[in-house]
Amino acid sequence: MTIQKLTAAIFAILLTLTIGSSELRAQANSYQQMSHVERAQFVAAQARRIAAEMSGRDYEFTPAFLEDIQQSVNQYTRRIGNENANSDKHDLRLVMERGQANAAALSAAFKARNVSPLIGLYIPWIESEYLNIASPNSMGSIGMFQFLPKTGERFGLSAADLLDVTKSADAAARYISGNIDRFKDDPMREALALLAYNRGEQQTARDLKVLVNEQNRQCSICALTADRSKLDERFRYENVYYVPRFFAAAIIGENPQAFGLQGEPLSSH
Repeated sequence: MTIQKLTAAIFAILLTLTIGSSELRAQANSYQQMSHVERAQFVAAQARRIAAEMSGRDYEFTPAFLEDIQQSVNQYTRRIGNENANSDKHDLRLVMERGQANAAALSAAFKARNVSPLIGLYIPWIESEYLNIASPNSMGSIGMFQFLPKTGERFGLSAADLLDVTKSADAAARYISGNIDRFKDDPMREALALLAYNRGEQQTARDLKVLVNEQNRQCSICALTADRSKLDERFRYENVYYVPRFFAAAIIGENPQAFGLQGEPLSSH
């Protein structure tokens, strides 16, 4: 072997070792250790993966909507290790523990209604953080899925039933299933069903008529959030964050070790 060939072979080996070492470092890095660019790439890839698992299709997220998801991921991440008992933003490790304890029952309820178990796993994360809340909030919602009593009545549930996790999960699955069917002609129908869970199906349908057209309908949920200023105050200050938070919760819950959290993805339970 000539010196030139030997040198080239050594260089190739060193390059391979360097690339492999870089990949291992990237895998070892937690989300908190990533650069801003790496975080954005991670969130985009995971949001698309979760959307595909949830819907069986590729979602065409806009960069602005992915940024909204990343902002929600960052907000949740800041709560990891928060042990301040007086804070209303409790340690996210406790949320994961409660999610793990309830995951099997939640997944089963949604599978039984032919709805993605990912939806069943992460609606109660953003609604109640897996707490079965007995005291009505300012709107009157109760339970892990935060149903209003009048909404529960639509699905045959009494106020007491709303505190039964299995019954309320089944009602939530039926509610989501109905709205997926309602928005069946939209490429983002699962995301719209999630939005409707928070905003109401009739108001969501009205919003779509106002803001979605042939140019932006490939990501109708992106269109609504991008033009939030044209919708009412409740959308601008509450509903607009709901779907990004759902994806943020799913990204963390399906990749716990990437965030320094213990346990397996919630969908594995």
